[in-house]
Amino acid sequence: FLNDDPASLATLFQNTELGLDKTAIGDYLGEDKPFNKNALHALVGGLDFKGQSLDGSLRHFLSFFRLPGEAQKIDRMMEKFAEKYCNDNPDRFANADCAFVLSFSLIMLQTDLHNPGIKNKMTKDEFVRNNRGINDNQDLPREYLESLYDGVFHNPISLQEDQEARNR
Repeated sequence: FLNDDPASLATLFQNTELGLDKTAIGDYLGEDKPFNKNALHALVGGLDFKGQSLDGSLRHFLSFFRLPGEAQKIDRMMEKFAEKYCNDNPDRFANADCAFVLSFSLIMLQTDLHNPGIKNKMTKDEFVRNNRGINDNQDLPREYLESLYDGVFHNPISLQEDQEARNR
């Protein structure tokens, strides 16, 4: 049962067997209200990204909800994700800003590569170029960025139920 504790709500949102509306969860977690933010923080805080790849961690994070359409909500959510990812992997990037920008870039790449309405798909070179200097004004290794591109290209970042619907 639910009480008025943000951690309880975060636990509820993580229970995929309940069939909760993932769009509604995303909208709720993205709201700029103290309780909603605390629920987001509790959800993110309960995840363990230690030793995990950025794209794998992002996939896990996004498995509990659908990103809202409003940029400010996405921004809040991705900022908290990046902060937690960097706390769990302190030597991966120069700072959380890099993880934030790269995570956002992966979401944009996901949309670009897998939205049938987009005709001119982003190339690997464009993805690498778009992410120059994001690691405290330093470039991330090209091979690393290319592997992220390949991962999103071959394995879309999407909710399990969205993938199942596409496969039907």
